[in-house]
Amino acid sequence: MSSTSTGVPGLTYAIEPGRTHPLGAIPDREGVNFSVFSANATGVELLLFESHDSPFPFQVIALDPYVNRTFHFWHVFVRGLKPGAHYAYRVDGPWNPAAGHRFNRKKVLIDPYSRGNTDALWDRAAACGADDNVASSMRSVVIDTAGYDWDRDQPLDQPVNDLIIYEMHAAGFTKSPTSRVRHPGTFSGIIEKIPYLKGLGITAVELLPIFDFDEAAVLRVHNGEPLRNYWGYSTISFFAPQCAYCVDPAKGAHLTEFRDMVKALHKAGIAVILDVVFNHTDEGNHEGPVLSFKGFENSVYYFLVPWNREFYFDFTGCGNTMKCNHPIVQKLIVECLRHWVQETHVDGFRFDLGSVLARGEDGAPLANPPVVWQIELDEYLADTKVIAEAWDAAGLYQIGYFPGNRWMEWNGRYRDDIRRFVKGEPGLVGAVASRIAGSADIYQPAGELPVNSINFITSHDGFTLNDLVSYNEKHNEANGEHNRDGANDNDSWNCGVEGETDDPAVEALRARQIRNFAAILMLSRGVPMFTAGDEIRRTQKGNNNAYCQDNEISWFDWDLVEKNWDIFRFWSLMIDFRKRHSTLHDPHFFRGRVNERGVADVTWHGCKVNQPGWNDPAARALAFTLGGFGSDPDLHVMMNMHWDRLEFEVPAVPGRRWSRAINTALPPPDDIAEAGIEAAFDGSACVVEGRSIVVLVSA
Repeated sequence: MSSTSTGVPGLTYAIEPGRTHPLGAIPDREGVNFSVFSANATGVELLLFESHDSPFPFQVIALDPYVNRTFHFWHVFVRGLKPGAHYAYRVDGPWNPAAGHRFNRKKVLIDPYSRGNTDALWDRAAACGADDNVASSMRSVVIDTAGYDWDRDQPLDQPVNDLIIYEMHAAGFTKSPTSRVRHPGTFSGIIEKIPYLKGLGITAVELLPIFDFDEAAVLRVHNGEPLRNYWGYSTISFFAPQCAYCVDPAKGAHLTEFRDMVKALHKAGIAVILDVVFNHTDEGNHEGPVLSFKGFENSVYYFLVPWNREFYFDFTGCGNTMKCNHPIVQKLIVECLRHWVQETHVDGFRFDLGSVLARGEDGAPLANPPVVWQIELDEYLADTKVIAEAWDAAGLYQIGYFPGNRWMEWNGRYRDDIRRFVKGEPGLVGAVASRIAGSADIYQPAGELPVNSINFITSHDGFTLNDLVSYNEKHNEANGEHNRDGANDNDSWNCGVEGETDDPAVEALRARQIRNFAAILMLSRGVPMFTAGDEIRRTQKGNNNAYCQDNEISWFDWDLVEKNWDIFRFWSLMIDFRKRHSTLHDPHFFRGRVNERGVADVTWHGCKVNQPGWNDPAARALAFTLGGFGSDPDLHVMMNMHWDRLEFEVPAVPGRRWSRAINTALPPPDDIAEAGIEAAFDGSACVVEGRSIVVLVSA
């Protein structure tokens, strides 16, 4: 073991052998222990920097393989070093891409287990080139996870069936000047907007990736403007909050700022779910940069083509695929999840392209993938919500049979069936009933429950809800890919005019369609999720793949809150309606129970009572009655997605009378009533206007 000092005379720290675990940079009162994994490295150097923007290290510590290596872990203890220190690595070893080895000591690497990074000097091109990049590399930061004042905070542990998930971009939520927050585009900015979230009524935020990624990477230049990685689905560091979302990353405040946000959301009763990307990294294919994993142990972390290991299998569409069920990668994933739960109190995770987690070391799907089952069964994650995007880019589609009964799944069939129904396609009433009832056809055969289904109509990937009712075609020209990117089939309908319009009739119909979508989502069993801004008609101008639009196309426009307050009000009251009626968020499937009034837990109808028309290829109408149990009222829902008005029979409820709670065809504020002031309804029939929904409540 040897140590050299350059740049800052007198700042040479004493070094000791150190220990193998935990991995990463772990400080204590005496100094910092560093440990990294590399099975095939022949040499490892730890570089210490005076500050985040120091181009060269003040001390280089060469690890002695006979002192500082235990099997495949390289470790050293630096006595006297304090939290806030900046560091990185050089790793030497065989350069043999055809055999899967890409060791190159000219490339400075960030720690795979780093709790924070800085990028003040970062030059992506230098990480791809042949020259030494120490003066333009990223730096990791030593962060002490102890000593934070949580003020008795813990993960909320909400019942899964009570979740109402709001998917949002952590920066885009406040990055617009219209947000008027002190620190736009940061975790701190979200804290200032918590009163808005409480007013809306959601119970959880699902944040697009906040693990550190290269937000400065220029993907292409279009019309003279650089397009960058806005969504963040290209992780460079799994234990570190995104430095661009922090106010003071240079001071190593990453973890504190993120914790402040989590604690504040928890105090408001709002859970925090992280969208995590373990399926690939930002190092890309054989032409991509060397940031971390490639330089430490390329053949362990990635799927490589067996007959020429210079190249990468790409099950993700992003250049590489992580080998999630290799023991070392499995260890990293599980320890990463534990870190975010134990050290930051997050409540859950949504796994992007989650089916990659089900692939074995040869790339083939496994019946019982170790990493999936370890996440499901891990005692430290027992109360953590786990959600899979149960497919990948290579055709593995696992909706309804993703391994592990506890996992929830993004239900793409819910999205597609409800979109088509509200659009006005005929013959879908059977499929729509299945989706509203919790998708028993998908989940019940495997012994799962409605809460395994994340019901959604929109997500970050695709049209916003406003654009779903405003555009027949995608308009992605601003992405610089000649409108070839993004899904071509969106099951959208523009209500008669493509894009923005001043036609009041078209605008009224679009608002009604948005209310229809909101009503169906909140009336369905399962776990509802919608995208930030749907409640105020946020538009992306028809762009259904705004991954590279770090601008007004993607940002939340806070001026729309006032402009479209009537839509916000409908969403807020619809969420409240769901919370007040337990039958809507019952965690179980309907099972034929009958209440004391003789009303079944669910009865399906068409325009005629007890005649749902399952086999009618022209049907565009569906009604159903939900029996209330205990003190709950009964509900009767009539959905007419035909363009003409229809008359629906209304069943009688012995000893009770119906009141109208919702009618999406009426102008606000009559479209939805606040609790206790529903309009009286008399009669045995109800006229439901075209493309509208009426909900009655018994009293």
